[in-house]
Amino acid sequence: MTTAEILKALSNVQEPDLGKDLVTLNMIEDLTINGDEVSFTIVLTTPACPMKDMMKNACENAIKLLVNKAAIVTVGFTSKTTTLRKTDDAVLSKVKNIIAVVSGKGGVGKSTVSANLALALAEGGAKVGLMDADIYGPSVPIMFGVRGQRPMMKDVNGQGIILPIQKFGIDLMSIGLLVDEKDAVVWRGPMASSAIRQFITDVDWGELDYLVIDMPPGTGDIHLTIMQTVPVTGVVIVTTPQNVALADAKKAIAMFGQANVNVPIIGLVENMAYFTPAELPENKYYLFGKDGGRNLAEEYDLHFLGQVPLVQSIREGGDVGTPAMVGADEISKQALRAVVAQAVRQIAIRNANLPKTQTIAVAP
Repeated sequence: MTTAEILKALSNVQEPDLGKDLVTLNMIEDLTINGDEVSFTIVLTTPACPMKDMMKNACENAIKLLVNKAAIVTVGFTSKTTTLRKTDDAVLSKVKNIIAVVSGKGGVGKSTVSANLALALAEGGAKVGLMDADIYGPSVPIMFGVRGQRPMMKDVNGQGIILPIQKFGIDLMSIGLLVDEKDAVVWRGPMASSAIRQFITDVDWGELDYLVIDMPPGTGDIHLTIMQTVPVTGVVIVTTPQNVALADAKKAIAMFGQANVNVPIIGLVENMAYFTPAELPENKYYLFGKDGGRNLAEEYDLHFLGQVPLVQSIREGGDVGTPAMVGADEISKQALRAVVAQAVRQIAIRNANLPKTQTIAVAP
């Protein structure tokens, strides 16, 4: 076997999402051949890549079919998370992808999806941060069991920098970590926007593959502040199947499609899609209507990322500080992993095919 023969065989293996072969994409590294033994490393677009097993099997089959049926193939993995951001970006320069999770209205489970999206990305090996941008109704301290904890500070050139709290392998920041949970945050829009800017500029987020931002419901000041401050890679929209939620989700879709905003929509998640009781795991009861989110995604030509069931363990996990990806039943985890797998794929496709999102300028 020769290097040229191996690379020619691997040129028949496509990266499933990017539509080109692994050799053309420069995804093959450290190729070594020793008799019938061949080993190499596939450079993934993200540590959380859901397609790596498929690519591994395809590579092994290509070599055995086209080069040497007796070949002993060893495939390793490394990753370079795709990003359109430059290292000299003034704000969050070490964060490769900024993903905003939005909803048109409250109560649809946006914070639950945000938390478990972050945890599922980290489960796949990515470095992840979660910023709770819901100033008036922060959920992160409760959902991650860090109520009452306060972040540490460090001095950088005379400026106080906040260190995120770490839990379950991800970095967390929320206004709920800075104020007493019994106190209401009674701020006008400019004060809330100022706090969000501080969460972006005065927090040491470090190097991250993904920063997930749990946005407040609706379309308002905080959304505009974030998009004016950093180039958002894309947004994930969360809705439930019923018409009231779908009507508000359409407003969120319209916001990010405006010419002066134009942030790509990664896809749509249908939360509380159906109820499955623990004692009847095969049964599905469509309490809020059926396929409302799926139909909305088709109507607006958006990627449908998947359905998350209404399961008691997901609710309980959020209430006691162990989100579903940490402590729930395997059925719930599988549903969430499927959503995240689709989101990761769409982020990689977005970075390969669309230009960098620019920060926006909005008239006061």
